[in-house]
Amino acid sequence: MGLTLQQMRDNCAAARASMLRARTEHWAFGAFNLDDQATLKAVARAAQKLNAPILVEVSQGEVDSVGLANVRDMVDNYKVEYGLEMYINLDHSPSVEAAKKGIDAGFEFIHIDVSQANHNASDEDIIAATRQVVEYAKFTGAMVESEPHYFGGSSNVHKEDIDYEEIKKTFSTPELTKSFADATGIDTFAAAIGNLHGKYPVPKVLDLELLQRLRDTFDCNISLHGGSDTPGHYFASAVKIGVTKININSDMRFAYRKSLEKILAEKPDEYSVAKLIDEAVVPAVQEVIEAKLADFNSASKAQV
Repeated sequence: MGLTLQQMRDNCAAARASMLRARTEHWAFGAFNLDDQATLKAVARAAQKLNAPILVEVSQGEVDSVGLANVRDMVDNYKVEYGLEMYINLDHSPSVEAAKKGIDAGFEFIHIDVSQANHNASDEDIIAATRQVVEYAKFTGAMVESEPHYFGGSSNVHKEDIDYEEIKKTFSTPELTKSFADATGIDTFAAAIGNLHGKYPVPKVLDLELLQRLRDTFDCNISLHGGSDTPGHYFASAVKIGVTKININSDMRFAYRKSLEKILAEKPDEYSVAKLIDEAVVPAVQEVIEAKLADFNSASKAQV
């Protein structure tokens, strides 16, 4: 179906206004990965129940599976059906071309991450690609997010412990963060302060003192990737400091798979898997999302 250019610009303007409110009022958007329609339903129901502004996001794998236009249409349909303040983020877009397609599809948030496709991308390559996307995004007003380094981990369940000495090597620093933000003109910086993609045997530990130094050094928005398996008190502190977007994926996928395995075992003669997903998976994933939204202080903040 698609949106008109004016609708895209209106949506992006509303998203910008909400990010400013989040910063002022000290709450954060939950950015929840969309794997399928069941995941979207869980997100929509949680957002409706708590009256929370919400982001759904897709990375390149979901884009390849579902399609940008289909994601746009699905989200818009649920947005109207449930009466939500809901936006779309293109997460870890691996190239300038892919990011531009997200902008053309009317996504309000665009994360350009060329280091995801090329872990050895130079600082110059990352800055140049990010600047191209920032410039292109002016067409609709989409908000652009980036970072100057590869962000580790994966959205799977990991069995190894977290090697903090190793990941500290890629922690954000106030000086480099400010220079990157100034050089690129981004709207949102993806900070690395102990957050890490995936679920691990031990809870994650965030360096809140470093986060405060980052917040004091530059003016653009701050996001946290790899929010799964992080104790909620870190999020509560992070939004008070000024984080306005937190990404969650692995916790949802874990709940999805475990609840599906359980009900399949309980009902071996039921072959309508979609029915089982609606019965067990959607509520399990919704429960995860509701808990995160409470941690992010975004309940009752939606403006529809």
